[in-house]
Amino acid sequence: MRVARGQIVLVDFPFSDGTGSKVRPAVVVQSDSLNQRIDDTILASISRSTHRASATQILVDLATADGQATGLRQNSMIQCENLLTYDQNLIVTAIGQLPATLMTRVEAALRIALEI
Repeated sequence: MRVARGQIVLVDFPFSDGTGSKVRPAVVVQSDSLNQRIDDTILASISRSTHRASATQILVDLATADGQATGLRQNSMIQCENLLTYDQNLIVTAIGQLPATLMTRVEAALRIALEI
């Protein structure tokens, strides 16, 4: 499945220690031009844990219109410091789209996380 930047997808996200994986949401942060040209895409993980807010994490609040547009089922945190390169053909499904206002915040958090 070809994805678009800002799309929220479900992927079988591997644990960093290699002991397993868990299906979880992630947001596509790679450019659309690369998403069309190559099979891999870059994703930022999304977690239900919202208590560890930092400059590299963006809260998705379902009480807001932006939060409701995401397709997520509960308040979540986009973790811009936790990136993964993933084969687009292995993506389980797309569940929503990150509104432009939240994507702008993700871009700022990525710049902080990557020091660019």
